[in-house]
Amino acid sequence: MHIAIAGNIGSGKTTLTSLLAKHYKWDAQFEDVDDNPYLNDFYKDMQRWSFNLQIYFLKSRFGQIQKIHSEKKDVIQDRTIYEDAYIFAPNLHSMGLMSTRDYENYLSLFNLMDSFIPSPNLLIYLRSSVSKLVEQIQKRGRDYENSIRIDYLTRLNERYEAWISNYKKGNLLIIDVETKNFEKNKEDLGDIITQIDSKINGLFK
Repeated sequence: MHIAIAGNIGSGKTTLTSLLAKHYKWDAQFEDVDDNPYLNDFYKDMQRWSFNLQIYFLKSRFGQIQKIHSEKKDVIQDRTIYEDAYIFAPNLHSMGLMSTRDYENYLSLFNLMDSFIPSPNLLIYLRSSVSKLVEQIQKRGRDYENSIRIDYLTRLNERYEAWISNYKKGNLLIIDVETKNFEKNKEDLGDIITQIDSKINGLFK
């Protein structure tokens, strides 16, 4: 079983991944943030480091997916490979922070990789307002995120909504983090788990 959690920066992906992995006793695959050699530089100079960062994330997530399916374990994955290709890279390109040449090169590499990997059994999308994202980002206090611009988060949110409205690769569950405080409210977490169980059980009917 491969469950993937998608959502904008600060939506709660890592928190929910940890909680679900603990509940189901499944492996958790987290986004490579702390050891990412480009992230700090990217937030200081997005145009210079955008292509490098996206290639690093693409390589990292492709490796994660290969490992998930080769080991045949039940896994909860923090962020998907699709978010890089359909949200972050095109957003950087549209903002003039990634050249057309680099973007087209990136996209062709993603399309090649995508042809070799299966989609997750269930995708969970964490829907959030920009104000909630900012609140969460400030609360966790990562130094490299201090310079994230509001317009950048807003553009990402718009692309997330457009992508998720057309998602056809498999089962989908949308969680509104404005109304579901799964980190502190056990009832909210329990409700999410019930919805996941229903989706998972439906896969085997």
